[in-house]
Amino acid sequence: MSTSITSPNGTPTSRFAFGTMQFGDGADKAASRAMFEACLAAGITHFDTAHFYTDGTAETLLGEFAAPHRDRLTIATKAGYTGGAGRANLLAQFDLSRRRLGMDAVEILYLHRFDPDTPLEETMETFADLRARGLIGHVGLSNFAAWQVMKATCIAARFDLPVSILQPMFSLIKRQAEVEILPMAHSEGMTVASYSPLAGGLLTGKYARGETGRLTGNERYAIRYGQDWMHRAAQELSAIAAELGTDPATLAVAWVAHHPMAPVPIISGRSAEQLAPSLAAIGFDMDAALHARLSALTPAPPPATDRTEEAT
Repeated sequence: MSTSITSPNGTPTSRFAFGTMQFGDGADKAASRAMFEACLAAGITHFDTAHFYTDGTAETLLGEFAAPHRDRLTIATKAGYTGGAGRANLLAQFDLSRRRLGMDAVEILYLHRFDPDTPLEETMETFADLRARGLIGHVGLSNFAAWQVMKATCIAARFDLPVSILQPMFSLIKRQAEVEILPMAHSEGMTVASYSPLAGGLLTGKYARGETGRLTGNERYAIRYGQDWMHRAAQELSAIAAELGTDPATLAVAWVAHHPMAPVPIISGRSAEQLAPSLAAIGFDMDAALHARLSALTPAPPPATDRTEEAT
């Protein structure tokens, strides 16, 4: 059973989340607002941002849009992507994030990535202090390996601080979280809010149509999703979507949500029109047979143990 995360007025956190990484970059203010309102209309109450996103514009816009609805929304932000996970840096970044958001407190604060150069004792004590002061409701860890999560969890326990939520990458193309992250989170009662369900847009089929996006304009994404089998899988997903009369993005997001350990897909886009197929996944009825058919398009990652003959 995952940790219960709710909004300030007790509204349960939605089954899907929206990520604001495009606010102020791929999406201008008008497009960002349109996506925010489309998410509200679809029942999404969980909005994810970060100190690092678009030089603060993402937090600023989210804060403005969320203000009239604040009590029923779950707001998550992140600190420590730059500057490390030391106390001074985390406090400075989170203070700035709260000013941008126009919020005294947030429901979730993530450490944006693991910092090997800062003792986790210092980091977890800082989070415990923020929680004791009522500035955060839950602690999250983003981009952590399973062993790093458990190390942080053990240290956090010294401060009576639970780790409530994780944010790994997870999609039909990037399935490493299936090996240890998802089973560990399920075992330990942690929520998983996973990002990039569309694999940088690859699973929308747009690159096969000659369109542009992160894979054509960002070297890091081009490398991440540059293997031939990934592009073949995207083409096969598009073919199945056409057969079923739906959009490949809808299938890709629904595949993530259908995982038996129930990760929360963080969806995003550059416009309400582009976001619509991902929102459609909320109501898409995916059965086990279709989930298995889509899973067969990509290689499952190897198990965490070599003693596969003993697997049950």
